[in-house]
Amino acid sequence: MVPSQDTPTSPTEVRPAQHHWENVYQNKADNEVSWYEQRPDLSVSLLRSAGVELDATVVDIGGGASALVDVLMRAGQAHVTVLDLSAAALERARERLSAAPGVDWVVSDIRDWRPGRLFDAWHDRAAFHFLTATEDQEAYIVVLKSALSVGGVAIIGTFAPDGPEKCSGLPVARHDAVSLQRLLGADFELCDSRSHAHHTPWGTVQKFQFSTFRRQGLS
Repeated sequence: MVPSQDTPTSPTEVRPAQHHWENVYQNKADNEVSWYEQRPDLSVSLLRSAGVELDATVVDIGGGASALVDVLMRAGQAHVTVLDLSAAALERARERLSAAPGVDWVVSDIRDWRPGRLFDAWHDRAAFHFLTATEDQEAYIVVLKSALSVGGVAIIGTFAPDGPEKCSGLPVARHDAVSLQRLLGADFELCDSRSHAHHTPWGTVQKFQFSTFRRQGLS
């Protein structure tokens, strides 16, 4: 069983999306999902170029079974928290890293999470774009503000405006740096914006947009 940290979604608050992602990870291998990447090179590069050092605390939002935590821990990252809706996804990753004491695993919907610590870096590759309703986007941003320290960085990767309109059968909200900045507001300063062409395991290309923001001390 995957241990959790802080305050996850309780059993009486399970959202429909949680059942969807549990089903995906219980029935598909890593290389059978479109978002799979063998090496999270871009994510690591963005973290390092933003000045995230090895003694920093990092949270990976919607990390699932991603290999990012593997790479960070092998490099000597002091602490990584991986949050995902799917316990099955986190269990898959946890089994690879059974001897990694610097990792916390949190099963929760990001909108319901109550972090018990501040983080130096927030990484989200393809979680935010599943929040298509304004109230859900606002709930995400409330959690982001409560989790990220002043001066910390938030790296958010979503489908670009010319990217797919759906993923895993679910609709998404596509973004660029301007639309993300508008949602995050003055509490976050845009530091970097990059287009990225992700190649799925079956060879198709998905257009992504990765934006890096620095947390300001406004609120």
